[in-house]
Amino acid sequence: MDYRKLGQALFGALKTGQAIEPLMSSYPDMSLDDAYKVSLAFLAIRQKDNGEKIIGKKIGVTSKAVQDMLGVFQPDFGFLTDAMYAADGIVHMDCHIAPRAEAEIAFKLKKSLKGPGVSAQDVIDATDYVQTCFEIVDSRIKDWQIKIGDTVADNASCGVFALGDDKVDPRDLDLAALEVVVEKNGAEISRGFGSAVQGSPQNAVAWLANTLGDYGIPFEAGEIILSGSLVPLHPANRGDHMRATIDGLGVCEVEFV
Repeated sequence: MDYRKLGQALFGALKTGQAIEPLMSSYPDMSLDDAYKVSLAFLAIRQKDNGEKIIGKKIGVTSKAVQDMLGVFQPDFGFLTDAMYAADGIVHMDCHIAPRAEAEIAFKLKKSLKGPGVSAQDVIDATDYVQTCFEIVDSRIKDWQIKIGDTVADNASCGVFALGDDKVDPRDLDLAALEVVVEKNGAEISRGFGSAVQGSPQNAVAWLANTLGDYGIPFEAGEIILSGSLVPLHPANRGDHMRATIDGLGVCEVEFV
């Protein structure tokens, strides 16, 4: 398997907005390790050709609602780069293929972590603050026909992400009990709780730290870690406005243009 060739195909899809056929259709025996090597090749091309810099990591497909929607029944994982950060909350549709929005909790780290052996409490101890977050996922795989190997290879289907303004100490919150309300164009479309992601967001972050630790990849101090969606994914179109409100954690808004 030519990992760089597959990474180049994903990069081409990213640049042109033209999705490709599922990788696992051509490589049905692709292992998770193979998929991760494709992801690293994809990332290396983004770093070299686009000048992107890693600013964090993400876990996805953590909640039952998202797993049922995508037909993928284990978490995926990937990297965040500076090019993926929509600091102004503006999501440019020209840069996406089939975007879907998910509301989640983002962790900003003040200490580095490296698995294995990272616990949920270790995550809380290493966190500076948490924020309400929208991740806009976008598969480079045609029609979202993904299996776990496809989405891991495709950097966990990450498009861009936006963060709310409020920065809250996680030690002041019961993250599992936090409720998010998601609105689209002024109408409520979903609700969910922190417990949707592996019982609590810090559990999901610990899982990610340990999974990446198996590959020798640490969480670095200062990085942003996305902990997974609390609600089903919502398709977005040009002109849409979405708002996620988490009690005690604040608001995040995104505009699709």
